[in-house]
Amino acid sequence: MNKLAVILFSSVLVFSQTPFAAAEVPASFAFTGSGYGHGVGMSQIGAKAKAVAGESATAILTYYYKDVVVAPVVDTHTIRVNIGTALKTFSVSTTQLNSKIDVFVGDVPAAVTAVPALTISPQTAAIFAVEGNTVAIGAVKGRVLTVRWGAPNTILTFFGPGKPVRYKYGQIQVKVVRGALEVTNSLSIHDEYLWGISEVSSAWPAAVLEAQAIAARSYALAKIGSIRSVCDCHVYSHIGDQNFVGFSKEAEPKIGKLWKAAVQRTNVDTSTSLAVLHQGKPIQAFYSSSSGGATQTTFDAWGQATPYTQSVADPAGLDPKLNPRFAQWKASATQEILAKAFLLADIVTLEIISRNSAGAVTYIKGTSSNGSTKLLRGDTFRSRAKIPSPYFNLG
Repeated sequence: MNKLAVILFSSVLVFSQTPFAAAEVPASFAFTGSGYGHGVGMSQIGAKAKAVAGESATAILTYYYKDVVVAPVVDTHTIRVNIGTALKTFSVSTTQLNSKIDVFVGDVPAAVTAVPALTISPQTAAIFAVEGNTVAIGAVKGRVLTVRWGAPNTILTFFGPGKPVRYKYGQIQVKVVRGALEVTNSLSIHDEYLWGISEVSSAWPAAVLEAQAIAARSYALAKIGSIRSVCDCHVYSHIGDQNFVGFSKEAEPKIGKLWKAAVQRTNVDTSTSLAVLHQGKPIQAFYSSSSGGATQTTFDAWGQATPYTQSVADPAGLDPKLNPRFAQWKASATQEILAKAFLLADIVTLEIISRNSAGAVTYIKGTSSNGSTKLLRGDTFRSRAKIPSPYFNLG
C-alpha cells in the first residue's frame, strides 16, 4: 500500500532567471539508502521481528499506530475491488466440468436472483470488449454487466494484461468508464477479501500474519464509504491500496492455509472481527515493507496529518539478517525518468533540501539546464524515480 488516498501537494515550482552555462546533463543519478516502501504505519519487517521475539498481534499494532485499540467491529460489508483497469478487452473461464459462467445485464446485487442473458460453458473463454459506451460479450451488451460462476467450489480464471489470476468468491462487475473497461470483484470483507490479501509471506510467524490481517481489514473498512467513479471501486487490487490476488493466495502450496487460518483467528464470530480503531472507528492502517530505521507519519510523507500515525524506532529495517535486500540498497534513475518526475526538460543537479525526524527525505530539489527548479516531496520522488524508499542519499 503506497499512497494516501487523497490528492496532496507534491511539488512546488520555483523559477530561476539564470540558466546553467553549458551545463552537462547526466545520463543517470545514483542513490543509496535503506528500507522499502513509504515507511508510514506498520513496518512488515519490523512486525516480523516483533513476532519472532514473542510479541502478539495486538502489541505489534499498538506499537506502530498511535492512540488506537484493537477491538471487534462488524465487518460483513461488501467491498468492490478493482481487478482490471482501463482495459479494452479481457477474458474469463472456468475449468471444472460442472461449472458455468452466467452473464447478467446491469449491476446486479449479489443477493438478487436474476435470469442470465448469457451462459458460458466450462473450458470456454468468455471474451469481454468495449463497444462504444457499452460492454459486449457476443450479442449481449450493456453499460454494466455482472458475472457469476457456478457452484461454490468453482474457480474463475481472469486473463488480463498481466499473469492469469484465479477468483473463487463473490461476483464480477464490468463497467465502461471513460471509454475503457473497469473490472471489479465484489465480495465480503469478513473473510473472502481478507483471504486474498497477499502482503506478507504466509510462512511468517502467526502473530505477524494476524497483525497483517487486522491492519488490512482496518484499511478496507476505512475505504468503503463510497465508490470511486474513476475505477468503479472502493479499492484497487494492487499496492496503491492493498495487494489482492484472489484465490491464488489461499491456494499457495503448503503455506496458503496458514494465511487463511490467521485471518480466521482474527474473526470473532460470523459478523465481527478485530480491527484497529481510533475513537471507535477503523483507521486507514497504512503499512509498508520496511523503514530506514524509524517510521514516518502521514504528515511527514504526504503533508496531511492523521491522529493515529507516529514515528517510532524500527531497527529491524536496518538489520541485513532480517531485511537482506533493503537494509542497505543502491539504485539509479535515468535522466528520462527524473525529468519526467520533476516535469522539467532535463535534470542537471539534485539537492536534498530537508529530512524529517525519521531520517526520510522531506523535500528534494531538481534543477534543469535552463535554470528552472522544482521541489518534490521525498515520497513522491521515491515513487516517480522508482527507488526503494524515501530514506535515501545522493550518490
